[in-house]
Amino acid sequence: MTTAPAPKAQLSPAARRTALLGAMFLMATSAIGPGFITQTTVFTVQLGAAFAFAIMISIVVDIAVQLNVWRVIGVSGMRAQELGNKVLPGVGWFLAGLVFLGGMVFNIGNIAGAGLGMNAMLGLDPKIGGAISAVIAILIFVSKRAGMALDRIVVLLGAMMILLMLYVAIVAAPPVGEALKNTVMPAEVDFLTITTLIGGTVGGYITYAGAHRMIDTGTSGPEHVKEVSRSSVLSIIVTGIMRILLFLAIFGVVAGGVALTSDNMAAEAFGAAAGEIGMRLFGVILWSAALTSVIGAAYTSVSFVTRSTTAVRTRNLVTIAFILVCLTAFLLLGQAPQTLLIFAGAFNGLILPVGFGVLLWVAWRRRDLLQGYEYPKWLLVIGAVTWLLTVYLGWNSLAGLAALWA
Repeated sequence: MTTAPAPKAQLSPAARRTALLGAMFLMATSAIGPGFITQTTVFTVQLGAAFAFAIMISIVVDIAVQLNVWRVIGVSGMRAQELGNKVLPGVGWFLAGLVFLGGMVFNIGNIAGAGLGMNAMLGLDPKIGGAISAVIAILIFVSKRAGMALDRIVVLLGAMMILLMLYVAIVAAPPVGEALKNTVMPAEVDFLTITTLIGGTVGGYITYAGAHRMIDTGTSGPEHVKEVSRSSVLSIIVTGIMRILLFLAIFGVVAGGVALTSDNMAAEAFGAAAGEIGMRLFGVILWSAALTSVIGAAYTSVSFVTRSTTAVRTRNLVTIAFILVCLTAFLLLGQAPQTLLIFAGAFNGLILPVGFGVLLWVAWRRRDLLQGYEYPKWLLVIGAVTWLLTVYLGWNSLAGLAALWA
């Protein structure tokens, strides 16, 4: 017998739009973290204009993943781990364990990134900057209207990042025509780069950040399919716009003949493009990206170890404790140890095929969990093809674990 999801308070149309916008930006800004910035910079330096093709393919695949994830979770009104336990008892908690552990390790890195952002922005000691950033994240969940505060801050910081990145991309004056040509006729195709981008954009907790936030705000059920689908696609488009603008900014610098050789190539590129103001803008963007990732990782990781019926206050207290543990680890260690990051990366690689496979099974065989909704066959086929790619990603992620014992 299937237990129906707990009824949610009905929102006004305006409040629902705000909640969906918050869910959309939570997913997007969770993906846009310190690793996202470093990854995009390194690949731009390595591939040049040809990186445009990798971005385009990764966006298409990311949309296929999120269309399915948001629709299954949105229609069912249940979180990914709850659906997993309905399909096969224990699978949901296995998935929850992977997400929670991976999210905790990566959040140490996110806090470290926020500290580095404050250092570049204001000259603060990175540990002090990281601590201040973690406290800001905690204050959001202390608020009596934490949900509204969360939605508004991720939308505000997400929009600010895009506008600042647009400015730097324009100042860098990249050869846009060459980039457009390589989007459809690449000089080089690097499949490993494409799979890395996909794993970084829809891997680990990021896959479920927006969808879990969406159902927590009361938007669920077959009647909201159009809203859910539109939001899932827009979340990836927001992430894609940020990736494209960052690529163009770095590409403009590289194409201009600047050799990026420092340990922080992104900061070096911003400085080359816009001088001192470029360095400060890099600090603002890095800090915003890291802070929103701290919020997204904490919110989503805790959503996997609590139930839909858990009181909001209890969930917020657990989220605050999660951030405090990550902050303490950062202050003691200074950063997330490389070994732990490799483990967490492997967890992320495993989360995508396991979790995505469960959701596709629900879409294919468990119509009872979808409140009788008939899942589109075309979307299921696209999901199945994409799932095979996630299996490949998961297999590659195991190499990270093997490297620890080499």
